[in-house]
Amino acid sequence: MTKVTEEHLASLYPAGRAADAVMQLRELLAKYAGLKCPAPSSQPFPLTQRDVLLITYGDQVRADGATPLQTLAAFCEQHLRGVVSGVHILPFYPFTSDDGFSVTDFMAVNPALGDWNDVQRLAKSFDLMFDAVFNHMSAESDWFQKFLADDESFREFFVSVEGDLDLSQVVRPRALPLLTEFQSKGGAKKVWTTFSADQVDLNIQNPAVLVALLDVLLFYVSQGAKFIRLDAIAFLWKEIGTTCLHLPQTHRIIQIMRAVLDEAAPGVMLITETNVPHIDNISYFGDGTNEAHLVYNFALPPLVLHSIATGNAEKLTRWAQSLELPSDRVTFFNFLASHDGIGVNPARGILTAEEIDALVARTLAHGGFISYKHLPDGSKVPYEMNIVYFDALNDPAANESPETQVNRFMVSQAIMLSLTGVPGIYFHSLFGSRNDRQSALDSGINRRINRQKFTRAELEASLADGRSLRAGVFGRYRVLLHARQSHPAFSPDAEQQIFDADKRVFALLRAAKSGHDWVLCLHNVTGGPVTMRLATEIEGGASAEVWTELLSRVSCPVSEDGTVSVTLRPYEINWLAAQGPRPLEIIVTDRA
Repeated sequence: MTKVTEEHLASLYPAGRAADAVMQLRELLAKYAGLKCPAPSSQPFPLTQRDVLLITYGDQVRADGATPLQTLAAFCEQHLRGVVSGVHILPFYPFTSDDGFSVTDFMAVNPALGDWNDVQRLAKSFDLMFDAVFNHMSAESDWFQKFLADDESFREFFVSVEGDLDLSQVVRPRALPLLTEFQSKGGAKKVWTTFSADQVDLNIQNPAVLVALLDVLLFYVSQGAKFIRLDAIAFLWKEIGTTCLHLPQTHRIIQIMRAVLDEAAPGVMLITETNVPHIDNISYFGDGTNEAHLVYNFALPPLVLHSIATGNAEKLTRWAQSLELPSDRVTFFNFLASHDGIGVNPARGILTAEEIDALVARTLAHGGFISYKHLPDGSKVPYEMNIVYFDALNDPAANESPETQVNRFMVSQAIMLSLTGVPGIYFHSLFGSRNDRQSALDSGINRRINRQKFTRAELEASLADGRSLRAGVFGRYRVLLHARQSHPAFSPDAEQQIFDADKRVFALLRAAKSGHDWVLCLHNVTGGPVTMRLATEIEGGASAEVWTELLSRVSCPVSEDGTVSVTLRPYEINWLAAQGPRPLEIIVTDRA
């Protein structure tokens, strides 16, 4: 165990308890010595342009005669080999609520989904991401029941509060009570429940809890996890009199997790899930070597939606120009849709209040729902737009051609795929799903609008129908992913330059770290054409004679004056690749 880890433990816990934690952690590391895990890379950052993760539930597709996890593995093996490199299976543990995020046993597979053998089958073909839901557990979990029974070993495993303390500064993610009363062997206890009454918060101020969670972390590696997603990690450490959000102690806990993985399982990567304003979100990179390997790029979904909804990419462009990474050992986890909705908070400070209100109104007009949170003054504000991303962009009631709707959707996905980072693609985006309003209304859970489940037969029948929306979206997505995965300029460590060319076009250049390979990515976010001239001449160098559009494989000759002329049709994607001197500027010749 490293000296840095011992120093972190000493800073978090009283001397005696810290010493006990050091001893227990040494025993834990010995227990997992010789873990079979991904080999560490000789490169500073081991992921490449070929790394793309699918985000899905374990029971996303079902078939008779097989467990859901077996069916998922078979479906992915048949349809997604070479399309994605990895699969994020959303919590597949036994649970009682929140569609998997109220876990009863961190180390078990929900028997309704399958078993660990099913998970490991999937790991043979794809890199896997597991969720570490370490902020809380189910109120029906064995750990919490032992806490209520006053079991000595679990007496301090959960956060309980006595008296009428001032908790007004605590940041609330949802419009629900912070404390929930439970009857225990010793009487009534008020227990901290950040997310719901069924999700009781673990007491990480008890070092025994930390050691237990580190045991779970390494167990996940032993079961095939290459990526571990730290769910809701920003809320982990509770300190009365503070916001209990992004506390220094939380960052130290993540640094301990990183140090343990670096020692016991180098090659396994941490991803932090913190649905908060961008400046707070990127703090989880730490110094670029000691916290998350990847951070969810939460501002991206609302900014891309805003750009296409308004036909104006200026806000997205300015934000993208500000993106910086603290080292070449980390990158962003880029996504547009997930099992949750489109977060509003990450866009605050980037979009105006009026622009956010317009997105909220658009969501409602397109058949979606809005989830709210309460402020200390008693008012409430939207924190999440619950809608399928395809329908956030396309009004289900509008009389538009399917081609226009697919083009509008695919330009949003191309923007995500072109940016520095590793893409995460939600199952419903890859396969062109629409709103499942009935599931949300029947359950009273807004997020279920975006969580439709399928039989394998019905999904494959739809994909086999070349005229279906699902087949159209999946086919277009495969072309995008093949182009991305085939070019080194899309590697996470490749250079990125954002052009401020015209508000109608989100334009960026990606250049491979070694050599002269580059791709100029042009995305028309409007329903009208845009014509531009791309100036390529560089003093002392010669321009490439031909550029190639990666998606269509059409060649674009360079004129004698060293320029290339391009006209983008409505919502068109143009990824222009060449070698040699890079474009210096983009001149829009029909500026609006």
